[in-house]
This record gives sequence, structure tokens and C-alpha cells, in this order.
Amino acid sequence: MTGIATSVLIGAPALAVLAMLAAPRPRLAERLNLAAAGLCFIAAVAMTVSAPAAGARYLGRYLIVDPLGAWIILCAAVVYLLASIHACGYMRMPGEEARLPRFYQLFALFALTIFIAPLMNNPGLYWIAIEMTTVVSTFLVAFEQAAEAIEAGWKYIIIVSAGITLALLGTVIFYWAGTFSLGPTYDMTWRVLRHAAPHMDRALLVLGFLLVLVGYGTKVGLAPMHTWLPDAHSEGPAPVSAMLSGALLNAAMAGIVRYLAVLHRAGLFMLPDQILAVFGTASLLVAALFIVRQRGVKRLMAYSSVEHMGIVALGFGFGGPFGVAGAMYHMLNHSLNKSLMFFGAGNAMRSFGTRSMTRIRDYARHFPVAAALWLAGAVAITGAPPFGLFASELTILRAGFRGAGLWAAIVMLVLLILIFIGFLDHFRVMYFEPAGDDAPRPARLGAWTVAPMWLALIPLLVLGLWWPRAMWRDFQTVEQVIERPAAAPGPAARASARMPDARRAS
Repeated sequence: MTGIATSVLIGAPALAVLAMLAAPRPRLAERLNLAAAGLCFIAAVAMTVSAPAAGARYLGRYLIVDPLGAWIILCAAVVYLLASIHACGYMRMPGEEARLPRFYQLFALFALTIFIAPLMNNPGLYWIAIEMTTVVSTFLVAFEQAAEAIEAGWKYIIIVSAGITLALLGTVIFYWAGTFSLGPTYDMTWRVLRHAAPHMDRALLVLGFLLVLVGYGTKVGLAPMHTWLPDAHSEGPAPVSAMLSGALLNAAMAGIVRYLAVLHRAGLFMLPDQILAVFGTASLLVAALFIVRQRGVKRLMAYSSVEHMGIVALGFGFGGPFGVAGAMYHMLNHSLNKSLMFFGAGNAMRSFGTRSMTRIRDYARHFPVAAALWLAGAVAITGAPPFGLFASELTILRAGFRGAGLWAAIVMLVLLILIFIGFLDHFRVMYFEPAGDDAPRPARLGAWTVAPMWLALIPLLVLGLWWPRAMWRDFQTVEQVIERPAAAPGPAARASARMPDARRAS
């Protein structure tokens, strides 16, 4: 089952791109992308259900399907499907039909690169896959070709590529640390690194982890490496913003989590966990300060992404069953919720013809259904019950209050209250303050732009009221891989770890 699902996840968007290149017609490209998104969603659900706890390896161990990778792919597939539906209405602009095939080619290719990254069993190949997401998504960020969009694209690729370079250096250091026990050449996979971690030099492990944390943390949008994120998320089309926030950031977080598991297997818990908690808390602080004073509607959503990636980092930093489960649950809830919020922001911008929240007024009167959905999403994104983000944030807080992260949990709780007040105050202005004489006349919204908001909100509400038991089992499996320390090695184990051939552990 996992082999078929993997083939569909890679093959469906790839074939869609090839078909669009062969027949670049707007409506055909739209349908091909939508069909690929639907197939990828079905395959991602099947992969999540059937992913073995130990991981299934394919293509000579280059690909691995494990519960962590399958979960992140599920989050990405959900966003890809919802964003593809929204794009059917959002991207149909007068005079822009000729550019639609190019958009959908890049969009499907972007989804393909996101699906591939969590499947990479080799840290070096994972780095290449993450860099490929940067290259493809840069063209989508700058797709509207306005001066601000092109500037955001340049800023995005320069800052993220600089960060990813540090991640490459960290990857090299991890490989070097492994050579002292595995020999000068070995098959570097995630499992090999975890197996050899107890025999690696701890100073090298910490140095390598700091580099990959800063490098991939730049891609995740953790403060203070987040500076590309507000511009890129706010300047790209709304479906692209949803993919950047709800899919790409999770794929980059996967690398941090896998390296964290290596340090834990070496017996290093307190230092990497506290470092991750510091970055998570800093992200929440930066997000809170900028959310309160924000004026751009999509930049508001972008800083919310910084906030929630900080919460995910805190969950993995707190660790334990509650921390890991809460972080993974938060990934899915955030993917759904942030898709809803960017769809609503895109609809508001297109209907009012402005990015500024100061010129969006009386929104509920003009669009009662879309406004109700967007407001419900705004309440949910601030962590209020009964939505899924409340459940995941509460679980993460429980992990923080139970362990050494008490200080970070207290700061997180205070900042969440501040963000709740500041975020919803912006919606009070857009919904209830009367429009002035110079307010723009809003245009109509189509069904394609409202339907995915329903499709995001309903499961978000269900996940807040009901936590499926199967999810908890998957979360426990991932927690055991991340948190389990290595047993004290005996003489035979130490001799085996010094073997140059690491194929036995890959």
C-alpha cells in the first residue's frame, strides 16, 4: 500500500506537469492540477494509515515512508487540494488566462517537491529536496510580477538559500562525526545516524544541530531567521501563500525533528530541547509584537505563521508523549486553519481591491457567508475552543508544564493571550467599523473561492471536538523514535558500530 501511495504522490503531479507542458491550455491545466491534487490527497491518506512504525524503504533505501514523513505529507496534500480548488476561482483574472498554464505547472511542481522532501532517507538528499522547494516556489512568490512581488521573491531566495547553506554545513558535520565510528565512507541515512549517535563526539553533534536548526529554521520561519516570510507570504497569490504556510514550513520542520532524534539517541536531551524552546518562544514574541501593529491583511496571516511554527517548535522542544503529539496535531490543524485564513484574505483583497485592512470595511454586510467563515477561522487561529488548534495548543502546554520547559510554557500562554486580543481586534475593525466615503466598492466572490473555506473549517471543528485514536497511536510511534535514548552499548555493539559498512542499519 505504501509503495503504491508513494508512486501516486510522485507520479500524479509529475504527469500533470508534463501534460500541461504538452498542451498548455488554461482550462486543461486547471483540471489536470485539480485531478493531481485529488489523487495526492487519497494517496496521502492511504500512506498515513499504512505507514509501518519502523519505516518502509524504497529505491535502494533512498526513500523512506515512516509515520513522521507520512503525517507531514498528509498535511501538505490537504493544503494542495484545498489550494487547487481555491485557485480555480482566484486565478481566473481577466486578461490573465494565457499565464494560467505556467502557474499550474509551477504549482504542481511545487507540490511535488514538498512531497518528496519528507520521503528522503538520506540527509543530503533531503537538503537537495528542500532547496528545490525554494527554487520552484520563488517563481510562484513573484508570479504576479509586481515590483513588490519580485522584490519578495529575491529576498526569499537569498535569505533562505543562505540559511540552507548553514544546514548543508551541519549535514557535513554530522557525516564527519559518524566517520569516527563507521569509517571514512558509509551509507548516511537517518537510521544510521541514530544508531551511531551514542558513539559520536557530542561537541560535533551539538555544533551540527545548531547549524541545521538555524538553516532549516530559516526555511521554517523561526525568529530571528523569519524575515523573508512576511514578504513572501503576503506577495504571492493566495493559493501559493496557503501552500507556503500550511505545507512547506512543515516539510522543513521535518529535518529539524529528525536531527533532534539523533541527538536524543546520543543521550543529549536538555541542551537541544532548550535551544528549540528558545527559538520557539522568540518566534511567538516576534509574532505577537508584529501582529498587534500590522496593517496588511496577508502580512497579518504571515506573522501568524511565524507564531504557529514557534508553537510547533515548542512542542518538539518540550518533548514527551504530549509534546510530540501536540506538535504533530498542531501541524495538521495549522495547515487547515491557515489555508482558510489565506483564502479569506485573498478573497477580501480581490473583492475590495486593496491589501490594507484600513480600507476593508463592513465586510460582513457585503459577504455574509464568506465573512462568517473567515471570522470563524480567525477565532480558531488564535487558539480558541472548540477548534483543533485549541486542542493541540492545550496539549503542548500540558507537556511544557510537566517538564523542564515550564518557563517557556508560561511565556507561551501569556503571548497567546496577547495575540488573541491583537489578532481579533483587526477583524473587529474590518467587520464592524463603517466604511468611509472613499472606501472601494467590493466585487463579487465566486463559489470556487468560498467552497474550500467550508472544506477547511468543518474538519478543523471536528478535530477540535474529537481526537481519533489512530492519530494518537501514530504520534506515540513518532515520539518513541524521537525521544528514546540509546541503550548502553556492550562490547559487541561497540565493535559493530565501528564497522565501516553501515548497510546493516540503513
